[in-house]
Amino acid sequence: MALGLEDNTDENMEGALIARDRVGVQDFVLLDSHTSETAFLNNLRKRYQENLIYTYIGTLLVSVNPYKELDIYTVTQMQLYRGVNFFELPPHLYAIADNAYRVMCSEYNNHFILISGESGAGKTEASKKILQYYAVTCPTTEQLQIVRDRLLLSNPVLEAFGNAKTLRNDNSSRFGKYMDIQFDFKGAPVGGHILSYLIEKSRVVHQNHGERNFHIFYQLLEGGDKDLLCWLGLERNPQKYAYLIQGRCAKVFSINDKNDWKIVRKAFSIIDFTEKDIEHLFGIVASVLHLGNIQFEEDSNGHAIIRDGTQIKWISKVSLLRYPLNVDLAFYARDAVAKAIYGRTFTWLVNKINGSLANKDSTRKTVIGLLDIYGFEVLDTNSFEQFCINYCNEKLQQLLIEMTLKAEQEEYELEGIEWEPIPYFNNKIICDLVEQKHKGIISILDEECLRPGEATDLSFLEKLEEKVGDHAHFVTRKLADQKTRKSIDWVDFRLLHYAGEVTYCAVGFLEKNNDLLYRNLKEVLCNSKNGIIRECFLLSELDNRRRPETVATQFKNSLMSLIEILMSKEPSYVRCIKPNENKEPGKFDDYLIRHQVKYLGLMEHLRVRRAGFAYRRKYELFLQRYKSLCPATWPHWHGPAAEGVERLIKHIGYKPEEYKLGRTKIFIRFPKTLFATEDAFEFRKHLLAMSLLFFFLPVSRLQAKYKGCLGKREYQKKREAGRSSGTEDSLLQAVLSSRSCCFGRFLWLASVLAWPAGTGKGSEPCSRAPWQGETLIPPRCFQYVTPVIKYDRNGFKPRDRLLVLTQSSAYVVEMAKIKQKIDYATLKGISTSNLSDGIVVIHVPEDNKQKVENCDVATGGLWLEARACS
Repeated sequence: MALGLEDNTDENMEGALIARDRVGVQDFVLLDSHTSETAFLNNLRKRYQENLIYTYIGTLLVSVNPYKELDIYTVTQMQLYRGVNFFELPPHLYAIADNAYRVMCSEYNNHFILISGESGAGKTEASKKILQYYAVTCPTTEQLQIVRDRLLLSNPVLEAFGNAKTLRNDNSSRFGKYMDIQFDFKGAPVGGHILSYLIEKSRVVHQNHGERNFHIFYQLLEGGDKDLLCWLGLERNPQKYAYLIQGRCAKVFSINDKNDWKIVRKAFSIIDFTEKDIEHLFGIVASVLHLGNIQFEEDSNGHAIIRDGTQIKWISKVSLLRYPLNVDLAFYARDAVAKAIYGRTFTWLVNKINGSLANKDSTRKTVIGLLDIYGFEVLDTNSFEQFCINYCNEKLQQLLIEMTLKAEQEEYELEGIEWEPIPYFNNKIICDLVEQKHKGIISILDEECLRPGEATDLSFLEKLEEKVGDHAHFVTRKLADQKTRKSIDWVDFRLLHYAGEVTYCAVGFLEKNNDLLYRNLKEVLCNSKNGIIRECFLLSELDNRRRPETVATQFKNSLMSLIEILMSKEPSYVRCIKPNENKEPGKFDDYLIRHQVKYLGLMEHLRVRRAGFAYRRKYELFLQRYKSLCPATWPHWHGPAAEGVERLIKHIGYKPEEYKLGRTKIFIRFPKTLFATEDAFEFRKHLLAMSLLFFFLPVSRLQAKYKGCLGKREYQKKREAGRSSGTEDSLLQAVLSSRSCCFGRFLWLASVLAWPAGTGKGSEPCSRAPWQGETLIPPRCFQYVTPVIKYDRNGFKPRDRLLVLTQSSAYVVEMAKIKQKIDYATLKGISTSNLSDGIVVIHVPEDNKQKVENCDVATGGLWLEARACS
């Protein structure tokens, strides 16, 4: 049997607070030592060891990669979180997704979910899970199902061409991705749009030891059928291709390239690629592999020539090799072509997917954006790519702090509470160091790339020392003190990011930033027989004499555009953490996680989110939950909610420094104050439940039961006799017909006389005297009574009933007829839920058929459901 003690709060952050003693706090905002990094890590570890990988910081979700399958992503789980208020259930990625969706639908505004963390922390998986959640839970039609399939299947295609195995992650995104999911006015997904950022083209021609090229190369060789490989001039063995073996791990046990190939091929058909598109696309992939196998030798004139022309027949327009280049420049040109082809093909691929996802309907759409962006990277050797990635993270950290501060300050102002400045590290100084016009590192790098004369990586480093050498967050070996100098090489420079120090090797910065093709190479590509290559390299480029933007400037401009997009939307945040370097389940590496907590800005966010107050709730919600703690507000408060809350907290004993009252909300400063209030509430709930069994003094057991129902005439006579006798059975009748009783308002019905059972069909009552025979419920036996609604076992038809509790038994009564009795002696125990579902479970033997009962504390309603429960 279960009794539901319903708490009608909209945001029940408090419902699971009692779990804190076992699994830490679910929300870091409620952490008493919120400024202590050690306390933060302890709470994270405690939850992780219980497989609770999600924890909130307000509405920000911290996710720790479990490196194992957890049964928390089922359709059942999706439905559980669907439409549930944000703090109602334990922290989950689905709660973030659902909250953004519900607010978007109700307020008709745009949202974005920013997913960040280092490689291997689970960002890509989180993005997939959110997409799957919307695919399952949003309204659908047959036409919309096509859109959903395309949204979902765009992921494996982009992963194949944009992800790779790295030292830290077998499926590392080597590009940034922002996806807008478009919804119509009904909340159904009707389209999407993808923006990509900084595909790591250098990986096409070079991989570090222990890493691989992009997945698609290995998938094609492993999964492509024999005829396709023959047509492309490829062999199934990846060891045959120079661009695939530099990392010395072409085969990876944890990656199933053959199976992934099948998924990608299926996705192409769903996303609406034509066979011609697919033919040209794989032709490009094969051409890149053939390019990597071209080798040059020096002729008598010092020019590069090709002795072995095996690869030539597989590459269209090889006239690019006729121009006189030395061997070094020839290899550079070869690699530049491979990188340019692959980079622009990836852009074409994203645009093709966007065409498939585009919604042609011109009516207004709302969107939820998903930003899956590379996290802060600190490797043994950090190059141009890490510089761009970490600059991106600086900008996103700046956005996070600004938007959180803005939201907090706006709430304080709206509530009429004085805003107290919050100390935090403002990383604008670092963003300016990187991006400032004419003075920033990107401008200096561009200047070196574009200036006449011979520029080198070392000349770039010297220019940095000259122009930003006095900056507090920049240092080189030449500028460092004696102690620091030992850890910096002559070709390095070091930036002090908000997340800590990162040393960058300047070698390769100019080459990667320029990323220019010789004009003659562009001419060749513009005239390619491959349709995709012709789309990627337009003849109009040859007429444009203006020097194209450098890679760093393109990235900076696209990042600025992204920030503008995000600033126009309501934010949600997911911060992903990698618990250890070995992808080992259950292992919690304190040092590694402490570093991530720092560079993800979690302590900064927590300090800002606390903003002096750990908890804030609307008066109505706070009063609804805790009103039972004060006699003046229980069971009903009939005045303004703000006045009721003021009476309540004074009765509880809040001190002035523990809270502030805003215009619509109460703000509680310390978690311990909230915990004490919640503990008192939990005690009150248990007291109410236990009082049903043990609270009252013993009274005599029920002397008799009602044995039958008399006819209508007899019943009317007995009622009239009772009224005229002057006894108190009218009080009982009033109770039996009343709907105003409240749970917890105990009714002592002394000297209540009920109707006798009678002696048979023809028995007649004594009309003017109290009944002395067998009674329904004897005097002084009532302990508690409340109106309920009983639902039939079949069809769930509602029936008006009363629940009557005595010292020994519980009765379900239809007017004066006992419908059900439950002896307390048969009970095995009683439990109460710590969630806002308000369930109280009364345990009975399995062979004792019982019914589930739900009771609403706030309204006094009790519903009897026709279900068996043991």
